[in-house]
Amino acid sequence: MEYQLCPSILAADFWHLGEEIRQVEEAGVKWLHIDIMDGHFVPTISMGVPVVTSLRKASRLFFDVHIMAKEPAHLVEEFAGAGADMITVHTEACVDLDRTLRLIHEKGCKAGIAINPATPVSLLEDVLELADMVLVMTVNPGFGGQKYIPYCTEKIRRLRMMAKSMGKDLDIEVDGGINRETIHTVLEAGANVIVAGSAVFGGDTRENAKALKGIIEEYESNTGLRR
Repeated sequence: MEYQLCPSILAADFWHLGEEIRQVEEAGVKWLHIDIMDGHFVPTISMGVPVVTSLRKASRLFFDVHIMAKEPAHLVEEFAGAGADMITVHTEACVDLDRTLRLIHEKGCKAGIAINPATPVSLLEDVLELADMVLVMTVNPGFGGQKYIPYCTEKIRRLRMMAKSMGKDLDIEVDGGINRETIHTVLEAGANVIVAGSAVFGGDTRENAKALKGIIEEYESNTGLRR
């Protein structure tokens, strides 16, 4: 299991998006989180296939595409073709989650399942074997800059325990309210992929990314020493 900082470009300055991404790359970041919002599953609209296509031409980062849309299966082929490496869909948005996850794999991408704060992890038990990653939303999706919801910490713990009981080396991603304080909480709970938006792009992007990445690396190193 690898630990990753995954900056969310939803919080970036879109006027200087290329420069913002270059700065996180220079900080040693390997993943990039791209939020796709349809204005229906969540109240806001963000970006679409053309943005991902353009970014792929300019970046070799791992593209973690988080689709917040009703019935996202119809978008899978387009985003896979645009350059997504991981496509994550919401269990709350899929009538047939099993089929959607299999479709993502068929299109050559890793498959992720996202769950909202009020969705219990127990709902994932039967489909967890199909997932490469589970994204635990630690705020309600749709807007950046929200505060971390504390009860989500226990959900991360339960999910890590569930994966271990299955013998599955599952990536657990967290998204929402992550900063230099809450990052310690989610790492200790069992998350290994950390999405951060304003905590990276609010201010000095390169230095913010280095600081958060340093916290993750220190935790990973200390965890290795305890094994």
